[in-house]
Amino acid sequence: MSKTPAWLGRLGAGLSRLGARFEERRAAAEAAAAPGGEPGDGRPGAANPPDRVPPPPAYAPAVPARPHPVEALPWGMRVAAEAGWRLLVLAGTLWVLMRVISSVRLVVLAFVAALLVTALLQPTVARLRGAGLPRGLATAVTAVLGFVVIGLVGWFVVWQVTDNLGDVADRVKDGIEELKRWLLNSPFHVTERQINDIANNLQDTIGTNTQEITSAGLQGVTVMVEILTGILLALFSTLFLLYDGRRIWQWSLKLVPAAARPGVAGAGPRAWRTLTAYVRGTVVVALIDAIFIGLGIYFLDVPLAVPLAVFIFLFSFIPLVGAVVSGALAVVVALVTQGVFTAFMVLLVVLAVQQIEGHVLQPFILGRAVRVHPLAVVLAVATGGLTAGIGGAVVAVPLVAVTNTVVTYLRAYGQGQVSRIGPAPHGATVTDLAPTPTPATPLPPAAPKSEPPPPEGEERT
Repeated sequence: MSKTPAWLGRLGAGLSRLGARFEERRAAAEAAAAPGGEPGDGRPGAANPPDRVPPPPAYAPAVPARPHPVEALPWGMRVAAEAGWRLLVLAGTLWVLMRVISSVRLVVLAFVAALLVTALLQPTVARLRGAGLPRGLATAVTAVLGFVVIGLVGWFVVWQVTDNLGDVADRVKDGIEELKRWLLNSPFHVTERQINDIANNLQDTIGTNTQEITSAGLQGVTVMVEILTGILLALFSTLFLLYDGRRIWQWSLKLVPAAARPGVAGAGPRAWRTLTAYVRGTVVVALIDAIFIGLGIYFLDVPLAVPLAVFIFLFSFIPLVGAVVSGALAVVVALVTQGVFTAFMVLLVVLAVQQIEGHVLQPFILGRAVRVHPLAVVLAVATGGLTAGIGGAVVAVPLVAVTNTVVTYLRAYGQGQVSRIGPAPHGATVTDLAPTPTPATPLPPAAPKSEPPPPEGEERT
């Protein structure tokens, strides 16, 4: 019992010391929160909070902080990475777009063909409307005349081919016999047995591949059905574009974001002007080629002169490649039917006309309205041919020309230098279509920021 008071005394003293420590810590915390006091500054009563790291001692070496991982990369690598992922996004977008176009290739080609025909016929509609005809009647007259002319040309070509087919077959047989005799008497030491073996091999190849030939014929029937469908789509599209092209363009502008609408509205008429100039110039150049090469073939007494001239006219719409193919076909027909000398003369005529076309007609007729580099023409024709066949090769160059015009205008429009592009669009094809100022006039100043109207009865200072 004697030890109990001593134990209670020690417990009381311990509690007193513990209370004193709590009071000291509370006073230190109040001193740190008061102005002029900083925690951990080494003064008596100051304390370091648990979330603050004490500074290193003075004798410790300085350790530089690690930079951000982005800042550790070289500038060129960062730029290449930024450009790389954007290029990947663009490439993916283009790939998806090309897949969509390939799936509806017939519709796209029909609509593009309708645009080309509309660019050719629309000035006639504008002239008829200027003469006082209503829009519907002017469209009907132009469409009927255009399609009647095309139908008559097609009928004339078919009539010439069927009328001269028997004569051509006889001349082809004579040409093959003459070629056989020339090979027998040539210095190549070709024997008649070798020639007969080649002919027998051809006959055996045709006999063994009869199924493939039949399937190719059925595929040709499918292609003909697709071609007729495309022609009907192009016909209806042309009629609607001739009759209601302005409203279609204005409706298309509503799909463009409002911020980009003025630039697109100004680029559209200029793109249409470029397309019209290309189509007119190409038609004139192709017609001159067909007339002069057709006359040369006719005077050289080569059969099928008119069908060959029409073939040259149609293939002239494919730059570079069309001229080579049509000229080669004319030379082959002359070689088979008339001999080597006539074929050589036809080759001279084709080369002469094509040289005049490339150096005189195209620069004079097309002028500066359609400026596309020859390398761009070759790449565009190759890409269009690989993507969509002959139709893609035909529309590739006008697509590149229109894209060049649009990009040039939008770049100048964005820089505020539209007046440097060139002359203003003119003609009936662009009337009432350009809501933006023409390049001949400067752009209007930017509209001031709108202010709220003053209260009623007060004047704005």
